This record gives sequence, C-alpha cells and structure tokens, in this order.
Amino acid sequence: MDPITRLIHAGQELDSAYNSITAPLYQTSVFRYEALGVSKGYEYSRATNPTRHVLESLIADLEGGVGAVACATGVATFTTVLAAFDGNIHVIISHDCYGGAARLLGLMQEQGKLTFSFIDLNDVTAMQAALRPETRIVWAESPTNPLLNIVDLTRVGEFARQHQLTFIVDNTFMTPLLQRPFDFGADIIMHSTTKYINGHADLISGVVVAREEAHLKKLQFAAKAFGLVASPFDCWLALRGSKTLALRLKQHQANAAAVADFLNGHEKVDAVFYPGLASHPGHELAARQQKGFGGVVSLRIKGGLAAAKTLLGAAKVFGIADSLGGIESTINHSATMSHYGMPRAQRQAVGITDDVIRLSVGIEAIEDLLEDLAQALEKV
Repeated sequence: MDPITRLIHAGQELDSAYNSITAPLYQTSVFRYEALGVSKGYEYSRATNPTRHVLESLIADLEGGVGAVACATGVATFTTVLAAFDGNIHVIISHDCYGGAARLLGLMQEQGKLTFSFIDLNDVTAMQAALRPETRIVWAESPTNPLLNIVDLTRVGEFARQHQLTFIVDNTFMTPLLQRPFDFGADIIMHSTTKYINGHADLISGVVVAREEAHLKKLQFAAKAFGLVASPFDCWLALRGSKTLALRLKQHQANAAAVADFLNGHEKVDAVFYPGLASHPGHELAARQQKGFGGVVSLRIKGGLAAAKTLLGAAKVFGIADSLGGIESTINHSATMSHYGMPRAQRQAVGITDDVIRLSVGIEAIEDLLEDLAQALEKV
C-alpha cells in the first residue's frame, strides 16, 4: 500500500474484543498474569505496552525497519541509542546538528563516557581524518537544524559500511513520508515525534527505528534498563496526530515555499535557507533523496541580534517558541534558544550566528503568515 494509506492502517489490528477502529489507550502500569510465568505478552508497561507497540509498529512500517522503540522525549532517543553501545566510543556527528544532541554528547564526553567530533558530513576527507580506532557511529541530520543543509546520505552510508560504523539518521524534519534513510544505508533512524508526526504541540516523545534485529534488541534493552520509554497516553496522542500527517505536510510545505519566496531577496534579509529554492546549494540533492522540502524556513536577518530581537518581538501569528512541526507557526532565535546547548565557538564556526532565525511554518492561511512577516520586517 501507499505510505499514506499505511499511515492510517499499519499496526492497528489490536482490539480483538470490541473491534475498535482506533487503537485503545492501555493506560495501565501492570497487566495481570494468567498463571505464574504465563501472560498475554504484556506484563509491565516500562517493558511493553499495547498502545506503545502500535505506535512502534506504525513508524517501523513506514520507515521499513524491523521494529522501533517509542521513547519519552526526542532526546531520549539519542540517549537510548548511545546507551546501546559500549563505553569509550567515538562519534562523528553533523557539525551543525541540533543543539540538544550537542548538549548530550558534550555532557557524556565530560563524564568520560565517549568522545565526539563535529564534522561536515559532505566532506569525506574530513570524515576520513576524524576516524579513530574507537569510532563506532556516524550520526547525520538531513536537513540540518536550523541551516537546512542537505547531507548526501548515500555517500555517508557508503562511508559507514566501508569503515564498519553504525549509520544513524535523525529524520525528524522529513518524517517517513518525505524521506526514508534506510534506503540510503542508515542502520538506525530517530524521530522527535513531538514535531511533525504528532503535529499538535501537546506531547513530548520520540521514536527510534532499527533496520536489523540485532540493533532492535539492544535498543529495546537499553530503553527498558534506563526507563526511557514513552507513556501509553503520549503514544496514543502521537497515534492520533499521525493520522493527519500527510494532509498537514502538504499545507506545511505549500506555506513554507511561499514564505521562502517572499523572504528571498527581501531588502532586510541577507539569506534564506530552504532546500525548495533553486538557489539553495543542496536543492538538487534534496530533490533526489527527499519527496518534498519540508515546512521549516530559516533566514539571516540584516542588523544582527538587535534586528532579530525586533523581528521576533513584532511577529504576531508566528509565536516565539523552541519547538517546531506543529500546526501553528513559530519563530525561533537559534543561537539563544534551540542551539544554546551547542558551544558558542561551534555555533559561530558553522554559521549559527546571532542573525539566524528559524521559522516553523504552520498550516494557517498563507495570506496571514505573509502579512505577519511583512509587518514584522517593517519594524526592523
């Protein structure tokens, strides 16, 4: 079936008692054994829960994996993945990765649990130079947050296989409907389901998907051991939200394209970052490995931090917020919000400077979004 159809039906065959058309919410911590050592497959919700299993089955089906683990937060997916590896490993990660990933890796490096290197993953020479005997992971985002750089996933996948590394991709911005990293050699895929998969800004959760059974078992054990799993209610919310993902993505992308066109060449904007623009350096690559260009547009405002503050303060429909991917439009100052956890020197090195603003373009009427940006830019 088409992924849009599977999004509605995959993993839903759960309620044999009453044939509920939606997955029931099993809001319970424990399940009664039928006899000592005999259960119906569920015993304790930290280990397994039927509602969580439906969400895991759905995302694994859409991504083409063997299974998944739903986690308490998006960052908990990062923790689950790292916990599934032995200590003292080295990680190669996108040099302009999400600030939360940088914060977590920085903390674990300070604790002596691992080391990591920020690398431009489109620079094979730099990746080769970063290799160490203890390197185990190459970790990509594509598009990256917030500069929307496009990583050549096929090339990184080939590099990972050549050096026997586990290739991990954060697919939050694209969702399985717009990009399937397993097709390009990824071993593990992560999502913050807080964002587009849920889409309604009313939960925090994540999902990590494995291509092979060996990785899945390690991820399941790590999540159970560390207690990183998502609650049944949050899984139920994510399932509810996911039903309209295909419809929402159409409007997100249509609005984002219009916003990017409006900002491109605006007298108060130095640069616009959106892969859907033909002028974007990753446009052709994005068109090959993605089925769309997403709903996030970033820009570099003329006038630096002062101008950025003015723009954020003047926006009315675009609410100042840390997250993205919801039906409502939000505006974010990356250096002091989403990427505050990344060391300033690294932010500066990759271009996440004080003049960078990230827009998560929602599904409101495009006329209202453009009018809001126009009036806010007039005040800069």
